Amino acid sequence: MNDHQRRVDDLVKEFGGYWSPFEMLAALMEEIGELADELLKIEGVKGKGNPEKLTEELGDVMFALSCIANYYEVDLLSALEKSIEKYRERDRDRWDNTDG
Repeated sequence: MNDHQRRVDDLVKEFGGYWSPFEMLAALMEEIGELADELLKIEGVKGKGNPEKLTEELGDVMFALSCIANYYEVDLLSALEKSIEKYRERDRDRWDNTDG
């Protein structure tokens, strides 16, 4: 578990423990919805956005995702590294960066 996940874990345990997996998934989906709403505002589709609010919503998504990862004992940084390598290999030739 990385340092950020450990801090989330400490806080969640201080507040009484983790929710059930589906409750945590619902919380993550709620936070993703709030992130989507803020992105729509920032892009001018739905009002006027606020970069600070975008940062807050991204943090909320990371917090909710960290809760799920902690519950299942998944190190998010290791998972991200694996995903980066997966995309690097899989999508290596996806876009042609040459002129002509």
